[in-house]
Amino acid sequence: MRRLASGADGERGGIAVIVAILMVVLLSFAAISIDVAKLYSERAQLQNGADAAALMVARACATAAPDGNCSSSPSDNVRTLVRGNAVDGLSNVHSVTVNGVAHTVDVTTSAEEAGSSPNSVSMFFAGILGVTSAEVRASSSVQWGTPVRGIMVLPLAVAECKFNLSRDSQAATEQILEFGSGCGRVPGGFGWVDGTGSQCGLTIGVGMESDATTWFSIDPGASPPTRCSATDLSKMNNQTVLLPLYDKAAGTGTNAGYFIKGFAAFHVTGYKFANDGWPTGSGFAQQEPARLLR
Repeated sequence: MRRLASGADGERGGIAVIVAILMVVLLSFAAISIDVAKLYSERAQLQNGADAAALMVARACATAAPDGNCSSSPSDNVRTLVRGNAVDGLSNVHSVTVNGVAHTVDVTTSAEEAGSSPNSVSMFFAGILGVTSAEVRASSSVQWGTPVRGIMVLPLAVAECKFNLSRDSQAATEQILEFGSGCGRVPGGFGWVDGTGSQCGLTIGVGMESDATTWFSIDPGASPPTRCSATDLSKMNNQTVLLPLYDKAAGTGTNAGYFIKGFAAFHVTGYKFANDGWPTGSGFAQQEPARLLR
């Protein structure tokens, strides 16, 4: 018994040695769980600021806003927006790049923290391991210009004057297109555009600049053409579609034609044509013979 007790005394302090050896590992896990989480949080805030700033600059460029925000020189409004998306109100606008040819805006934001290296945030547990700070940045890119895609091009030509495209209208959440009265240059101010094949859509090739290639004959009336079934139209429910926009029209009835000037992106939240509508049974769907709601 005396011999066994003597052996046990020789193992005293063994746990302390193991804990000391594993302390580096424990601190490393603490750095991962706390410091890395801090980095992810900081980057999420920077990303929100970059997204908001890029959208604001792109909107200023697209609408020719006179407030000086459409520039590669960060304005006070851009800095305020970026910092407003940070929990502590501290963020840097690292760079703003406006490409007027490609119609793109790129904004890069970086971290800002008192007492830390530029563009970096301080580390607590990782500092014990010699990593005192880490650089954090986020980037966002936005493009403005003529819409080039949607789930479909609805072959329904709309008079340019039907749209309220002024800057003031951008604050509105919805815009209603009511076909059948108003500013159109042909009766009703709208008409379905003739197409080829069985697809419910409209194809306009690249480089169609001349009058001869941008004039389209129409299929008059409130009812959709036979190539646009109820199933085809239901695909645009709560989706973005492109509407042909015309600024010239000639002729009447089946001999009428439209000069397609461009396209307008429209997010459809409701529609009603002669024999079809969505949402089904709503008061909206029971009124005008043909209209779209954005």
